[in-house]
Amino acid sequence: MEELIVSKEELVQLFEDQTIEDTGRGWLMEGKEVEIIALHDVDPKFLQDVTNAKFYKLIQKGK
Repeated sequence: MEELIVSKEELVQLFEDQTIEDTGRGWLMEGKEVEIIALHDVDPKFLQDVTNAKFYKLIQKGK
């Protein structure tokens, strides 16, 4: 899986469709563990609420 950038609405839909599964220890997509990174439009030195981003980057862990 290449890195994927999705909107907040698309991310929610991926969870609702169970394309991404929450295992309690991480997230799985297509049977592989992924990391979800919030992308913010503001200076990164300011801590932002991860649920308040417009876009998210999904990357496979442990390539």
